[in-house]
Amino acid sequence: MHTTYMAKPSEVESKWYVLDAADKPLGRVATEAARLLRGKHKPTFTPHIDTGDHVIVINAEKIILTGNKLDQKHAYHHSGYPGGIKSISYRKLMATKPELAMEYAIKGMIPHNRLGAQVMKKLRIYKGAEHNHQAQKPEAWTF
Repeated sequence: MHTTYMAKPSEVESKWYVLDAADKPLGRVATEAARLLRGKHKPTFTPHIDTGDHVIVINAEKIILTGNKLDQKHAYHHSGYPGGIKSISYRKLMATKPELAMEYAIKGMIPHNRLGAQVMKKLRIYKGAEHNHQAQKPEAWTF
């Protein structure tokens, strides 16, 4: 009888990867980042253990939104009070905080629980092409 391999937190090794988001659609970059963060690209993937890698997304300001998404898509957040919903169009969001647009997209693809919160800590997003993680020797991830 064969048993399914389950990774233990002590035997998980995580690498660092750099994703260049320049001139790529938001969702395509987000799905790849979510895959790497979650560890689904590894044969040792275990659903209830954080087997993922660290991901650095650069050039977030150069991502593309196809169609009319810049004007029709909105990001929402709620203050917690009645009538406290706020919205911002993606045109304005991309002009002011493009990192946030990328973070929202990736966060929606990660489990919404404690494991997801732990996984999201491994994500770093930068507006431009510069990042300060050279010491971690990140590899460029092509997709």
